[in-house]
Amino acid sequence: MKQVTIYTDGACSGNPGPGGWGAVLIYGATRKELCGGEHNTTNQRMEMAAAVNALTALKEQCDVVCYSDSAYLVNAFNQHWLDNWQRNGWLTSKKTAVENKDLWLQLLELSKIHRVEWRKLKGHAGDENNERCDALARAAIEQLK
Repeated sequence: MKQVTIYTDGACSGNPGPGGWGAVLIYGATRKELCGGEHNTTNQRMEMAAAVNALTALKEQCDVVCYSDSAYLVNAFNQHWLDNWQRNGWLTSKKTAVENKDLWLQLLELSKIHRVEWRKLKGHAGDENNERCDALARAAIEQLK
């Protein structure tokens, strides 16, 4: 399988408010940048949308390392929150409905296609690809205005 590295980020102007997402996909020497946005959304949705859109852009099954500064996104996979939510009928430990279930379901399906390793990185800490994703997400918000 091809080895692909993905960086993702989401941003919101107000939370909720207009939001954008950005992704950088790297395969060898090839880079692809993606971005998009929504008029009324949340930062968490945009963090997830970046990952959904990046994984959807892959044309074949890949080994993926996905970097995100979103603890919500990375921990849901790495700390098995998703397993617990599914087992509990999509309820949190506080017995409230899991937010963004539609995007979680998409990510689960994409994770069946691709072998994804989720890695947390510190946002706005000088990582070139994370900073680029942030710039893409913010540019997407500006296009909505």
